[in-house]
Amino acid sequence: MRGPAPAAATSTTPEPVAPPIDLIVHVIGEVTRPGLVMLAPGSRIVDAVSAAGGVTEAADPERLNLAAPIADGDQVRVPARGEEVAGPLVVSARSLAGDGSAASPPSTGPIDLNAATAEQLEALPGVGPATSAAIVGWRAEHGGFLTVEDLTSVPGIGPAKLAALRDLVTV
Repeated sequence: MRGPAPAAATSTTPEPVAPPIDLIVHVIGEVTRPGLVMLAPGSRIVDAVSAAGGVTEAADPERLNLAAPIADGDQVRVPARGEEVAGPLVVSARSLAGDGSAASPPSTGPIDLNAATAEQLEALPGVGPATSAAIVGWRAEHGGFLTVEDLTSVPGIGPAKLAALRDLVTV
């Protein structure tokens, strides 16, 4: 006598799920495939550069802070060796106006250290042309500020100046 037919085998292994894509970043300059890349939340500049096919032989990736976090709408420029770059290598989407020029910070809020122009930084108490240039230069070299406290890494900004600026700036 035969028993009941065996039940059909079912898979208990879940289907692989693609990571969520919450960030769209524009990568330009010395990368293999410049353009828009889609990244998962928590991605870093290194992920954006990798998604753009990696750097070309002419690239100078050491001018970027590849470990810096990246936000939706940011633009990353990978410079060529010896290339003079007028602005920051990582531009926050918050700093772009409709015409591509730097946007003015809101008049009722703190100035974003990662988006402000040198002129906007000079409006802060105790920040003149030399200090604003140092802030913009540090930002370009390191891929942006992660915290307001990173200001103390900028030459000419110590604890007293940080204390005066803390409530007037943000990242």
